[in-house]
Amino acid sequence: MKSKLGHIELKIDTANTGFYKELLGFLGWDTIWEGEGMLGLGGSDGASLWFGSGANAAVNDYDGRGVNHLGISVDSQADVDAIAAYLSGKGVPALFETPRHRPEFAGAEDQTYYQVMFESPDRILFEVVYSGPKQ
Repeated sequence: MKSKLGHIELKIDTANTGFYKELLGFLGWDTIWEGEGMLGLGGSDGASLWFGSGANAAVNDYDGRGVNHLGISVDSQADVDAIAAYLSGKGVPALFETPRHRPEFAGAEDQTYYQVMFESPDRILFEVVYSGPKQ
């Protein structure tokens, strides 16, 4: 049997729908569905993210049980820097002293793991990361 990630649905305050549409559009994702209370965005690998209404009043704690963060891979270190600049321009702070290299995740001396981490308006933790040959 073979499988791959199909989709993830995230409950949000729908007032924040534009944030996700713009962010993922900047990252090259396409809108595949937009309707009352639901936004679907598709990545180049066929996976999709769905942002929908219906969230209750519970506050997301990414250090609690459950999902810690959503990681999106990009093709270059320059892409990580571009999203960091995009976020800064939107007033979204980078977290955990990122963007930065994480040699402990690189796997080899000639490789890098370069990331920026940030929180969405719904307190969903995101990572945009390049991993591969040092550039």
